[in-house]
Amino acid sequence: MPFISVSDEVAKKSFTQVENKFISKYLPVLEPNAVKVYLYALYIFQSGSAFYTLFDLAKSLDMTEEQAKGYFEYLEEFELVSIVSLSPFEIKILDAENVYGTPKKFKPEKYADFTKSVQNILSGRMISTNEFREYFILLEEYGFEQNALIMIINYCVNLKGADIRLQYIKKVAKSFADEGCTTAKKVEEKLSAYTSSTPALIKLFNAAGIKKQPDVEDDKLYKKWTNELGFDENAIVCAAKCFKIKTCEKLDSALEELFKNRKFDVKEIEDYCKSKNSVLNLTIDIARNLGVYVQNTAPYVENYVGVWCNFGFTFECLKTLSSYCFRHGKNSFEDMDGFVRKLYDEGLVSDGSVNDYIERQNADEKLIKNLLTACGLTRKIIAWDRESLARWRSWNFSDDMLFAAAKISAGKSNPTAYMNGVLSAWKQENIFTVDKISAPAQSKPTASTQTRADVERHYYDLRHAAEERAEKKLAEAMSDEIYSNIRKQLNELSIELAFAEIRDKDKAEKLTKQVAALETDGDERLKLLNIDKADFQPSYSCKKCNDTGYDKQGKPCECMKKFLSNI
Repeated sequence: MPFISVSDEVAKKSFTQVENKFISKYLPVLEPNAVKVYLYALYIFQSGSAFYTLFDLAKSLDMTEEQAKGYFEYLEEFELVSIVSLSPFEIKILDAENVYGTPKKFKPEKYADFTKSVQNILSGRMISTNEFREYFILLEEYGFEQNALIMIINYCVNLKGADIRLQYIKKVAKSFADEGCTTAKKVEEKLSAYTSSTPALIKLFNAAGIKKQPDVEDDKLYKKWTNELGFDENAIVCAAKCFKIKTCEKLDSALEELFKNRKFDVKEIEDYCKSKNSVLNLTIDIARNLGVYVQNTAPYVENYVGVWCNFGFTFECLKTLSSYCFRHGKNSFEDMDGFVRKLYDEGLVSDGSVNDYIERQNADEKLIKNLLTACGLTRKIIAWDRESLARWRSWNFSDDMLFAAAKISAGKSNPTAYMNGVLSAWKQENIFTVDKISAPAQSKPTASTQTRADVERHYYDLRHAAEERAEKKLAEAMSDEIYSNIRKQLNELSIELAFAEIRDKDKAEKLTKQVAALETDGDERLKLLNIDKADFQPSYSCKKCNDTGYDKQGKPCECMKKFLSNI
């Protein structure tokens, strides 16, 4: 029969689980009341009592709140718990496998001189046995020389005062050990190096209003700012003032931001901070011009507007471009980004060059509108019209020749396609001025012109019909409120996902799952509406050329050859 067994009734009841490591390593050396507090804390957590407080625990164990808090601090020294908040008092139970292994007993006589020195340094209070145990662990497990650890303790006390907590001393000592500073000589060298930058840190703290004494961690950050990031002392002080920062951690984030945006000089930093709020307002104005709702401007500033400003575009120029983009169907930050980068690559950055470009584009729009009118059309301008104008200009036709071709094409079933055929024939016949247009060409196109116009018109009609069917099918689906909301959510999540894929992989995975779930919901809704999602894309009659008449190599498609043989 085993040494210990339980009855069937006990086996059926609920239990509080305790790590075997705690029982084998810690229970033999911990104070009894600390064991009670630890076990009761485990019980509270595992029983799901979310509303328990320190007062409730102390009352259950017949002790005061201060006593219970003291035992948690005692347990924290063994790294069995971590105190995460003092008001309200909150703790986190840690893995019962602390960094230094099994707690063990030490021979006090081995460290007699060391304990006397430490007690003299911390003369304001009596050091407990458990605190000395922690110092002994640092000596044995981390390999500190006694004088080296005494120097570190003395440094911490001079910095923080005699009431300094053990946890801070351990943190500093471990940071020294991480850098291999465990001998008295190396500790002295590190403290000397730190002392050399102390005046600069004090000056910085005074200028920024940071209410603390510089320590080794601050010195690490200062060396990072000056050596790695390349900021000088004046630039760091300027950043602290401009960002109104009161801690070194926040100053580190601010300098990282300035480094990323290549702002190192005092004037650059001042200008950056002055314009930062203006850039936020600019982002809101651009979003409004594009017709985009922006809940959080930060990612748009970082990925778009801030980049455009760094390209050299002025605020007013970007506002003008956003209005232009909206009028031309580029109504998203991503679409505008492509347009802005195109201008930047072409060297069009100044207000004057951008305005000239927009004026030329507006002039082209006006010309296309007049050409459509001359053809007898009253519809809106489409992308095909802009492409056609660019093509005709590449053929070296003047505006007068374009209007002449438009008048000839008026009244035809597909005037723009017919016009393209007329101009193509003139190009082959080397006719580039109005006076060379023969009377027959004005009254009736040649056979070659007529054939080419028929081909252009045929393929335009095919493409237009396929695209119109797709647009109608999408409009039919979007008229359903449920499906429309699903598409709206998908668009919003797609933007979030684009940023998350760059910054936060975990968030990106969650968003990907949400997008997939919405896609499934959308597909299910389309089934109920008896709509095929594939119908949202144009279904061209010829899959080889997509109703353009030319294959991927630019050669006439088989369908064109067949059409030509029929006419």
